[in-house]
Amino acid sequence: MDSDYVCALACLRDTIPSFDFSGFANKDTAPPKAQHALASALFSKIVHEIEVQFDLTVRQRAVFECLRAPHAQDFLHAIPIDGLGQHMSPVEYRTILKYRLMIPLFPVDEVSPVCHKACLDSFGEHAVHCKELPGFKYRHDLVRDVLFYIFRCAGISAKKEAPVNFLTDPLEGRSTLRPADILVFGWVGGKHACVDLTGVSPLVGLGSCVFTVGQAALKAASGKVIKHEKACLDNQHVFIPFAFDTFGFLAPEAVDLLSRVQRVMHSNVMTPRSMDVVFKRLSFAIKKGVASQLVARLRTISM
Repeated sequence: MDSDYVCALACLRDTIPSFDFSGFANKDTAPPKAQHALASALFSKIVHEIEVQFDLTVRQRAVFECLRAPHAQDFLHAIPIDGLGQHMSPVEYRTILKYRLMIPLFPVDEVSPVCHKACLDSFGEHAVHCKELPGFKYRHDLVRDVLFYIFRCAGISAKKEAPVNFLTDPLEGRSTLRPADILVFGWVGGKHACVDLTGVSPLVGLGSCVFTVGQAALKAASGKVIKHEKACLDNQHVFIPFAFDTFGFLAPEAVDLLSRVQRVMHSNVMTPRSMDVVFKRLSFAIKKGVASQLVARLRTISM
């Protein structure tokens, strides 16, 4: 082991006295991914001290929980590939990191220039959930297009914006002639599956009730099922809600769908080393969509 490593290990022993460092100082006995194990131990210690020593706000606690949820960090492992649209501009990347790290993006109490109904809070929450802002539809369409492309790459027969003509609104009691975001042919027992995408912000209405990670996405998925499942079943189709939030949480139906797609892709075209490429690609698309929404609302500020 070189001198820098030995010095760092000595500092870690003092910082985390409860951690077992036996074996880390010898190449023959060091565990696999030793640096990863040490970093995880250090970060756990830091997070524990933050929660104990500082009085976190309701929003800070909620964001910490969101960042610890499954798939919230997947986008960080996605390989930037310009040809696949899997890239962000420097401004977009810095902006999405600021959003996740709770660094203010906007002046407090700045009136929204579009809806004129609410204020752009300093962390940009209004900018990512207001449906009147043009970026809201862009985020939905970007994630939909990436998901459709993944189906195509996996060799799964699917159609984007398919005109099924039977999705109904129970309040109206008639067909809205709304197309399915993605129609997957023969997906469940030979039946076609209507996949409906919904992206939500988990922090809307924060403070009015007890915060639970993923609650907003689960509620959105449940609402979609109530609205469209019966119409699909009556027409010999299966309905699959694909709900996600701005921090990367995926509803169980979305996780099941992506897991199955990944298995098909692995069987057809992928190698064992890329088992989670589907989740990484989807996570990156979600973050790019959110970043685009935030950047669209930014004024000339110092990044």
